[in-house]
Amino acid sequence: MRAMVMEVPGQPLKEKKLPIPAPTGKQVLVKIIACGVCRTDLHIMDSELNQPKLPLIPGHEIVGTVVQLGSNVEKLKVGDLVGIPWLGFACGYCKYCRREQENLCENALFTGYTMDGGYAEYTVAFEDFCFILPSIYGNPSGAPLLCAGLIGYRSYTMAGPNAEKIGLYGFGAAAHILIQVALHQGKEIYAFTRDGDIDSQKFAKKLGATWAGDSTITPSAPLDAAIIFAPVGSLVPKALKDLDKGGSVVCGGIHMSDIPSFPYQLLWEERMVRSVANLTRKDGLEFIALAAQVPVKTETTLFPLEKANEALAAVRDGQVQGAVVLVM
Repeated sequence: MRAMVMEVPGQPLKEKKLPIPAPTGKQVLVKIIACGVCRTDLHIMDSELNQPKLPLIPGHEIVGTVVQLGSNVEKLKVGDLVGIPWLGFACGYCKYCRREQENLCENALFTGYTMDGGYAEYTVAFEDFCFILPSIYGNPSGAPLLCAGLIGYRSYTMAGPNAEKIGLYGFGAAAHILIQVALHQGKEIYAFTRDGDIDSQKFAKKLGATWAGDSTITPSAPLDAAIIFAPVGSLVPKALKDLDKGGSVVCGGIHMSDIPSFPYQLLWEERMVRSVANLTRKDGLEFIALAAQVPVKTETTLFPLEKANEALAAVRDGQVQGAVVLVM
């Protein structure tokens, strides 16, 4: 199979011809249709997440078809359309798994980080950590749901059910999915972009944002919650300034630059700052059902597999609206 491989962090991926992996036990072999390109992939390549499997096939927003079963597979069958997310395995017995926090599992494996991912024509995955996808997502449009959508959804649930006015800081892949879910549920969305990014602001307004502007600007109304997708620590005190009393700032990224100090006054009146780590399978089941109900439509820019380095550069530079996806 063809695969794009990271051999050394900080260096471009290399196109390789590798043997097709064989599923064992409760694993399935999946023929990949498409794989989304996520900013987390850049964090891995830049050594901001510094414990990857090496060599590594990145990618954790995978849509594909099951083509072979391991000896102990019970739930999936050949021909099933599946999505493979960031959380590739959880042990089920550590203290976090026992209290329904498998996203914090002490023995977790992560797709495209500690196990090979989707920048390839085939991959293996544990059946219990694959999601059956509706047929409408059996194409490149489904790939961004597997991370941008899932992490966006978990961040959204952390904002709380009473949040009506929600700010999204960084209007990229996750935000363009989440705005559709939030509007479907009657929320108001305030979109914050890089300063001067008029195109992204227009995109947000086109999707139904109540307000869109530079991240340095005060929005037109106090927010009940703020979700930060941009990996920029200085947005945390800015988001606190934008919050109403009792509001929450939810940091949705896996890596962020340092958060500068800020006066306690910004946090007072029961404002809260929290992070989101990974996802649970419960998140996935809920979100995929909801996405099909809305239905969520993703805006994608497609690159062939061999152009993965160019696709990563497009994500790094914020050159595209919506999501970037590799197609096989």
